Amino acid sequence: MAFQILLNVVLAFLWMFIKVSYDPISFIKGYIFGLLVIFVLRRYFHSRFYLFRLWSFIKLIFIFIKELILSNIAIVKVVLKPKLDMRPAIFAMDTVLTKDWQITLLSSLITLTPGTLVIDVSEDNKTLFIHAMNIGEVEDEINSIKNSFEKAILEVSR
Repeated sequence: MAFQILLNVVLAFLWMFIKVSYDPISFIKGYIFGLLVIFVLRRYFHSRFYLFRLWSFIKLIFIFIKELILSNIAIVKVVLKPKLDMRPAIFAMDTVLTKDWQITLLSSLITLTPGTLVIDVSEDNKTLFIHAMNIGEVEDEINSIKNSFEKAILEVSR
């Protein structure tokens, strides 16, 4: 990915030198031209086209913001109820993520979402132990995390 970005910047500067125009508009045109060249030649690179990964990262950020807002609303509902009828629980979630940075990112996203906290990660990095402030069905919570955060992290790291 870094090679593609560097190549795109080099192509943008090359475009500026060929056009003998050193203004930002010329650089942007060259950058877009470089994007097209790299997109056409993407099968010759070892990694995916870098804009796909960038788009996946932007989607991950939007998923996190959505989950953050929804969990804040759920926490406010629980706190403002006159009767405290929470069901806190600790559950184990198996993950398909393999790299340390992926597991760290997943743990951080879960912990930053109000009402949930990653307590521990197993020695083999296959299981996360999560505390939830108010839980319905454990399988629903696990599927929610797997279908949102874990799926988006896998898409970013492909």
